[in-house]
Amino acid sequence: MAEYSTEMDWDAINKAVIAEFRENEGKCGGNFEGAPMCLINTIGAKTGSIRTKPLVYLEEGGSYHIFASFAGSPVHPPWYHNIVANPVFDFEVGKEKFKVRAEELTEPRRTEIYNKQVAAMSVFDDYAKKAGRVIPVFALSRV
Repeated sequence: MAEYSTEMDWDAINKAVIAEFRENEGKCGGNFEGAPMCLINTIGAKTGSIRTKPLVYLEEGGSYHIFASFAGSPVHPPWYHNIVANPVFDFEVGKEKFKVRAEELTEPRRTEIYNKQVAAMSVFDDYAKKAGRVIPVFALSRV
């Protein structure tokens, strides 16, 4: 998985991953080879525009979970603020696209799910240490 860097062209990287995801029924190669990938299509908190971002997810207990790690950045990703402002949005996984409602998890559930993600993908432990903040976790339920 890519490390966060302000010098990287994240828009170009995300566009390539989104195109690969949609062309290959949710599968991506490179840094994301074998990772469970999804696309979130959030509504901009300030602009009202649709913003699509590729993320890895954890499926557990009938819910999808996403993590506002921003690859270990010290700040929340912009999509975090979009979800807080507009918690219902389109979600893509595999060949499916459907509406979800996001709920930000509180303790101790947040830590429980985050630890499951760390067990599945150890890079999330690095992100938590590097970020210096509590990384938010959202549970997504179909609407």
